[in-house]
Amino acid sequence: MSVVTAGDPVVLRRMGEADIRAVTAIDEMVFVRPWSTGFLRDQILGTDARFHVVAEVGGEVVGHAGLAVVADEGHVTTVAVSPSAQRAGIGCLLLAELCRRSVSLNLVAMTLEVRASNLPARGLYSRFGFAPSGVRPGYYSDNGEDALVMWAHDIADPSFLERVEAACASTRVTCGGGDHV
Repeated sequence: MSVVTAGDPVVLRRMGEADIRAVTAIDEMVFVRPWSTGFLRDQILGTDARFHVVAEVGGEVVGHAGLAVVADEGHVTTVAVSPSAQRAGIGCLLLAELCRRSVSLNLVAMTLEVRASNLPARGLYSRFGFAPSGVRPGYYSDNGEDALVMWAHDIADPSFLERVEAACASTRVTCGGGDHV
């Protein structure tokens, strides 16, 4: 995959079984302990409590994100972008889609865990209105790093989606090929 450039249209769509190989390849590049193909397959098949989306540029999957619905809350389970496509705004577009889905499902809040050392991701989540609310000590088994728990409690307020759209307004890429998934 070549580097994503300004104006490249990004297509967001629901993740399907045919995407598992590409998603696994991305995860192997960006995560120390990626999910197995079997686990990914379980995440996308046979449940309404999970929502996974992929981002494509030029027909190639360059990122993905997942949401688990637990009672009336959305839990961001993953956001990953291929290293060659990072810093172009694809992660922003993916997270925005999870936020839109959460609002459309009438959820009351969203949460996630992020490595305490992952300052770029923490910054992205903060722009969306996620605020730190606690720490899970030793959460990451590869090195014992803590996870920062972040929440957005105002997702039913119209200002939440306004903030989401504003957070992605300055991305280098554009969402093309349809409105939202």
